[in-house]
Amino acid sequence: MIPHEYIEELVQRSDIVDVVQSYVQLRHRGRTHTGLCPFHNEKTPSFVVYPETQSFYCFGCGTGGDVITFIKKINNVDYVEAVKTLASRAGMPLPDEDDKTGRLRSRVLSINKDAARFFVECLQSEEGRDARRYWVEKRGLSPKTITRFGLGYAPDGFNRMRDHLRKLGYSEEEMLASGVVRKSERGSLYDMFRNRVMIPIIDLRGNVIAFSGRDFTSEKPQRKYVNSPETIVYKKSRTLFAMNLAKKSASRRYILCEGNLDAISMHQAGFDTAVAGCGTALTSEQVKLIGDYADEVVLCFDSDEAGQKATARAIRLFSASNVKVSVLNIPDAKDPDEYIKKFGADRFEMLLNGSANAIEYALQKARANYDIATPDGRVGYLKDAIAVLAGNVSATERDVYAGRLSQETDVAKPAILNQLESAIRARNRRQQQEREKRLLEEGAAGRVKVSFSQGGQKALGVAFAQQQLVAALLKEPSYVPLAAARVKPEAFLDEGLGQAYALVVQRVQNGENVDVASLSGEIPEATLALISRVLAQNYDVGFSRQDVEMYLDRIEHSVPESSRAAQKTADELADYLQALKDKKG
Repeated sequence: MIPHEYIEELVQRSDIVDVVQSYVQLRHRGRTHTGLCPFHNEKTPSFVVYPETQSFYCFGCGTGGDVITFIKKINNVDYVEAVKTLASRAGMPLPDEDDKTGRLRSRVLSINKDAARFFVECLQSEEGRDARRYWVEKRGLSPKTITRFGLGYAPDGFNRMRDHLRKLGYSEEEMLASGVVRKSERGSLYDMFRNRVMIPIIDLRGNVIAFSGRDFTSEKPQRKYVNSPETIVYKKSRTLFAMNLAKKSASRRYILCEGNLDAISMHQAGFDTAVAGCGTALTSEQVKLIGDYADEVVLCFDSDEAGQKATARAIRLFSASNVKVSVLNIPDAKDPDEYIKKFGADRFEMLLNGSANAIEYALQKARANYDIATPDGRVGYLKDAIAVLAGNVSATERDVYAGRLSQETDVAKPAILNQLESAIRARNRRQQQEREKRLLEEGAAGRVKVSFSQGGQKALGVAFAQQQLVAALLKEPSYVPLAAARVKPEAFLDEGLGQAYALVVQRVQNGENVDVASLSGEIPEATLALISRVLAQNYDVGFSRQDVEMYLDRIEHSVPESSRAAQKTADELADYLQALKDKKG
């Protein structure tokens, strides 16, 4: 366990505004700082940093907490690793504590690094002759590209990597955790990658986190690729191949490819912002990652059915971001790699510059589904096209494309614009209903789970009072003696909030400082987000003694008289009964 005193000093040295600004562009607004949330895609800033409480909260996705929580989420690490990251940043010695997870993560990264070196050495050996020929002759890669991407070769055999790692001192647990070896049903370890050309996957910090192994021995192998499983250091949904290289480019136009070999070929041809997914469909986390570096993304997927589905999904995901999207149509080739080999980099550059934007792509797809020479075909096409233009499209774009639709279908432009306006109004109504529903869910009922056995609607008011009480004590710790004398943690409807209340009371009674950071790591993450939210909602509110007493009254009155009496000592009970008599008299 990391000492509380260490966390307190670390947080004092880690101003949340300074830390967040190293990841997010913030704008100073009075006593707060705002920016686009780094945890979800948005166009209007809803992410707020509060210097006075050293906390943050996003009113869009509900993520909140202290500076340690921010580092946890932004770097996808656990609590201890986040503390170590901040300690390193603040120039503090790392906490001396037992960190099994942190040690294992470090060992896995070390294994991956040693495995990558092993694959490179094998590629350069006599045994790797055929693999070298594949990279150079079949894929057309230069020695410089092979070195830049750390490409290698996994030798044939079931225990070459296993034995190599054992000699380097790695344990069975560590090797299995890395994913480069597996355990058979009989319990023996064997190599995951065998007789394959190897492509390391590297994160933004330059760490080797996974591998992709390709069969190069046949034209149509049953398993063309074997990829690392997800591990303690590798999450496919949050990783983009070659992003570690693309982020160094001065260009803000990124190229999103379907496969890692396409990305490698593009880099060799001079397109140094090419990136690719890691074996899964595009995710919102990957879209957010691209949005941190790009103003525009060109979707460069195969023209087959799977590629078209991937393109449609990508357009949908990027529509919620500020990144401009265009779609590349590759003629006379099945993929970018083949096109570049056939026609060269200059022709490919021309393709990129002439790529269709997302609206044109969607309209082209819609038109391909209908025969617009027929009345029914024109009606169907217009219906789908209007649905496209009623989406996230500017007024100017709508007017331009309405004119084009009029020419294509021989339907008057005013009629198309009228239908478009109706579709936009319907969409706005749906969005308004969704917003209202979300606002209701963000009220006390949405923030606290209250069962009917806890009192239904009445309990919601109590839950609100309990949330306000914790916020008041964090802002004004001098009220803790008043609260502690009247309300016990067991009275809280939300167990996590009761736990936070107990910690606040305990620390103030011990003469320690108390703030959001002092709760981090000791209460559930959802509770920390809730407290951050309540603090954000009360940022400009000063809590008076009368406010605190009102919250306490509401909480006390929610507890049955018999329950309160049962918790009293004999003397307290005598005074309590006398007070009841006096009240009746």
